[in-house]
Amino acid sequence: MDYKQIFAIIIPIFVDTSFIVLLSILNTAMVSSSGVAAVSAVSMVDSINMFIMNLFIAVATGGTVIVAQYKGSGNQEMVSKAASQAISAVTAASAAIGALVILFHTSALDLLFGNADAEVLHNAKIFLIGSCISYPFIGLYQSITGVLRGVAETKACLVLSVILNLSYFLLNILFITVWDMGVLGLSVSLVAARVLGAAVSVVYLLKYNQSLRFRIKEAFRVHLSLVKKIMYIGLPFAAEQMFFNGGKLLTQTFIVPLGTYAITVNAIGGSLSMLFQIGGSALSVAIVTVVGQSIGRKNVEDARKFIKSFIWLSSLFFVFITGIILLLFPMLVKMYAPPPEIVSDIFAVILLISFAQPFLWSLSFIMPSALRAAGDSKFTSVASLLTMWLFRIILGYVLGITLGYGIMGIWIAMVAEWGVRGLIFAWRFRGDKWYRHKLI
Repeated sequence: MDYKQIFAIIIPIFVDTSFIVLLSILNTAMVSSSGVAAVSAVSMVDSINMFIMNLFIAVATGGTVIVAQYKGSGNQEMVSKAASQAISAVTAASAAIGALVILFHTSALDLLFGNADAEVLHNAKIFLIGSCISYPFIGLYQSITGVLRGVAETKACLVLSVILNLSYFLLNILFITVWDMGVLGLSVSLVAARVLGAAVSVVYLLKYNQSLRFRIKEAFRVHLSLVKKIMYIGLPFAAEQMFFNGGKLLTQTFIVPLGTYAITVNAIGGSLSMLFQIGGSALSVAIVTVVGQSIGRKNVEDARKFIKSFIWLSSLFFVFITGIILLLFPMLVKMYAPPPEIVSDIFAVILLISFAQPFLWSLSFIMPSALRAAGDSKFTSVASLLTMWLFRIILGYVLGITLGYGIMGIWIAMVAEWGVRGLIFAWRFRGDKWYRHKLI
């Protein structure tokens, strides 16, 4: 694999990630017009959504890795079978999880965010139910785009993403801005866009895709050996994501007693931080395909070379985008229409990550994606969980609540976690255990 092929994989993913992040920011800004209660509710439920959705996205990642390795080895028949098993497993899991959360949505919100204002909780219930209805559709979409990335069909993933996210944005304009439906309008838009995205993905897979040769009947057959391989990667990652996002949920519960303004600072800071991470996030997705196919060809030197290149490229991008965002901060923050008294707090959060991300983020997030693509899923998951709970949760509580530093203390703990986790993964990468796993 040469760099021309690499950039053919990266560029569509970068455009896709940029598109998703920008629309997410615009959608959050639109919701802001309905007041801080709406922003707070969406922020709280999004933390639950991240916790749940990452469970089946993790299984989809297992499918991406196995498909990429079979693609690298040249076994087309197994590429097709692995893709069908990944799609059926993720879709079934997302449907089951969505139904379960709908049954217990009130208890879950009261347990996690019972101290929130009544208006915030009311909006949160509406958005959580809408999100759960959409789970099977986003699960089907994520599983299809996951296996397409495994065979390096990132252009198709870009087109499908544009259809889903642009329809979501346009529907939000209609339901939130024009009809002023607030959080209910956001929920309706979310379900409609994800149904459309899933439908278009299935049509593409059946009618236009040639590389996967997907057949519906294969999706209804269970190939235990393939499912085990997918789960070997997916389950540790799912456990990691469950505890990782559970930790983020717990962090939200720290923030709720600090008040609605604190929740809003965290929500807007988190939304803007996604702008910084566009390049790094795109590279962390692309590296799964690149390393997976390299390991499938048994070319460890290629894998090492590309991992180092991706880390450097990500760090350079962070430096570039940080300068732009700091210059544009006054204009960007106005989109959210925050109360004037919290703008300085938002800027403090942005300033913190502006200095930290160029040095710490890439090793902390791109490196584990690369190691996982080589089959080193258990180590990356255990390391991520330990650093998450020791630093982001325990240190975050000590700094933010016990010592009284509030939101800033919680974000400092998160930055510390990036640094420690990155050092652990860099140490793992220097050895040879990460590529010794036999998946195919």
